[in-house]
Amino acid sequence: MELDDIIFINNLPSIDLHGFDRLTARVKVLEFINDNKRMKNKIICIIHGIGSGILREEVHKTLKSSKDVLDYKLFYNNIGCTIVKLKMD
Repeated sequence: MELDDIIFINNLPSIDLHGFDRLTARVKVLEFINDNKRMKNKIICIIHGIGSGILREEVHKTLKSSKDVLDYKLFYNNIGCTIVKLKMD
């Protein structure tokens, strides 16, 4: 399944980062990725909100540097969410 094919995100495992600072958001995203790899979830949703873009930037920086992430992009219906495709070993 490609990220562009995702229509409904309500059924995806998700984490909401509203109210977190950059460092805490980074740690939570990495924990969330690890947890979902263990549970064999290939696609996840990270809710960072829109705001000034600080959390989105931190989330995307974290995803870009993660060896467990194949692809990620903003959800086209809500740019406050990023959809992530994880590598499965």
